[in-house]
Amino acid sequence: MKKIIAKEEYCIGCRLCEIYCTVAHTKTKNIFKVFKGKDTKPLPKIRVEAKDYISFSLQCRHCADALCIDSCMTGAMYRDEKTGAVICDENKCVGCWMCIMVCPFGVISRDYKQKKIASKCDLCINESSPVCVKNCPNEALILEETL
Repeated sequence: MKKIIAKEEYCIGCRLCEIYCTVAHTKTKNIFKVFKGKDTKPLPKIRVEAKDYISFSLQCRHCADALCIDSCMTGAMYRDEKTGAVICDENKCVGCWMCIMVCPFGVISRDYKQKKIASKCDLCINESSPVCVKNCPNEALILEETL
């Protein structure tokens, strides 16, 4: 299974990972339309945390024993058989937030703008590589194969 690893010593806090993640999860995938308000702007599925001179990104760890999957009452949280990524089926999510409560890393967010759904990293399963990794200017994010 693949996971995104953040190297905080290389993160410069530019938040390009958040920007490209937001754009990648829109219909048009056009950065200008998204930020000019002509396309819906979803939450980024990655979040940059910063304090003083230290910054790093937070995203789903796609846990082997994912509590979010176990706690989801509708089956919206599931593991993709092909990639092993933990995915949220937004059509099944009812916004009970159990996944948010049980996530030990605090990486699942509430997306009130869309449909009151859980929002989390999906490893950009429709792309060749996660856009946050591809567009990190300092290579602070890497995609690694884990056991």
